[in-house]
Amino acid sequence: MENPVISIELGVTLIGSFSVIWVFLGWYLGRENKTSEDFQLAGRKVGFSLATATAMATWVTTNTTLVAPELAYQMGIWGMIGYSMGAIGLILFAPLAKRIREIMPSGTTSGDFFRLRFGIRAWRLFLLLSLVYSLSWLVSLGMAGGILVQSLTGIPYEIGLTVILVICIAYTFLGGLKAVIGTDFIQTVLILIGITVLGTIAWREVSSVEMHLKLSQDRPELLNVFFPAALIFLFNNILFGIGEIFHSNVWWSRAFAFRKGVGFRAFLWSGILWIPVPIAAGFLAFMAPVRGIPVPFPDMVGPLVAGEILGELGGVLVFVLVFSALASSLDSLLAASSDLIAQDIYKGHINSEASDAQMQKAGKISILLLGVFAWGFCLPRISDLASVLHFSGALVASMIWPIILGIYWDKANRDAIFYAMVFGSIGGLVSYFLLGFYTAAITGTAISMFVSVAGSYRKSEAFDWEKGVS
Repeated sequence: MENPVISIELGVTLIGSFSVIWVFLGWYLGRENKTSEDFQLAGRKVGFSLATATAMATWVTTNTTLVAPELAYQMGIWGMIGYSMGAIGLILFAPLAKRIREIMPSGTTSGDFFRLRFGIRAWRLFLLLSLVYSLSWLVSLGMAGGILVQSLTGIPYEIGLTVILVICIAYTFLGGLKAVIGTDFIQTVLILIGITVLGTIAWREVSSVEMHLKLSQDRPELLNVFFPAALIFLFNNILFGIGEIFHSNVWWSRAFAFRKGVGFRAFLWSGILWIPVPIAAGFLAFMAPVRGIPVPFPDMVGPLVAGEILGELGGVLVFVLVFSALASSLDSLLAASSDLIAQDIYKGHINSEASDAQMQKAGKISILLLGVFAWGFCLPRISDLASVLHFSGALVASMIWPIILGIYWDKANRDAIFYAMVFGSIGGLVSYFLLGFYTAAITGTAISMFVSVAGSYRKSEAFDWEKGVS
């Protein structure tokens, strides 16, 4: 950038400080890990405060703090409000988390559920869909890190991307889920402080009357409550958020890691506390047309507006806020995805007799491989953040009904569930390419629901969690 908000020197200082602090915390929090269960599930002893903080911080991703302004800039008020409805997924997962601990007290991953409930074929399909989603999310997070550093400091995208990925990989590698949850608590505090301060200062800079008049004249579609694409996006994002959370091992691993009786309350409160965050972040986008701020890429609108209005202070606030959101999600995704690879692929398909030490080693190697993969795919900056993220919407939405039925309905048919995920994913992807990214999750959910419910009614099965299929 020609006129970065933060000097390169200050940017390097901030990145260096975060590097030292987070890597030290990763080592410190994980120093007492003895078993693979300690590394993967924090010993299954996480209490309410840490549980709520880690769930909220993980869901306050860079996609929240960067994509919410991007969507508000493109779709208006329904863009940021629709994004805030992602909280519904966290809230609805609260009773699922309680039920998961009841039916699988010794479970380790979401893959365990599919293997036990629907058999090998559905389990393998689930692993494929889940890993594609995880890698898509990982790439979007890596891109966000590079965009953040470039837009605020002028440091090249490739360098910022590399440094931030290395930091998150390092402390997750050292401490596992204990390090992830411990740093999430600190990151939650930083995120809430940053959003509150930034939103308050920005609101005082531009009055609501001035903003409304300017938008009405120059960008009236942003204020249109009947903007068709935005209304479709609202419902699509609700389903996308539910699908993301219901299937992802990021959340299942927390359900297994939280102390018994904590999961329901932690997910409920984290969802409630999360709702205002994307609204506050999305509000920044409305200031771009009001102040005539040039926006070369829609996903850069948040940092650019903050820097333009608040100067270097705004740049520092956005850096701390978005870096905390980035790290809290990237570390969780690395840890949860490595668990799937170690538990369901390595032990499930390669070495069924793997020792505890081998499982810890497999988990750490998986973290490194995931980081290298993300770095390689992020370098070209293949698309904008929203497109990368929502590509996986069809896949995650196709798993909503299989999970609900598998947990609560003992007559769900495993063949119907398998084909529900197949046809739901295909239909959603077709919709994504032919109609738009904001339709993929709606289509995938509808097809999956019909196939799984109709197929199970046509040929029901009797399942018992202690005995399996009868």
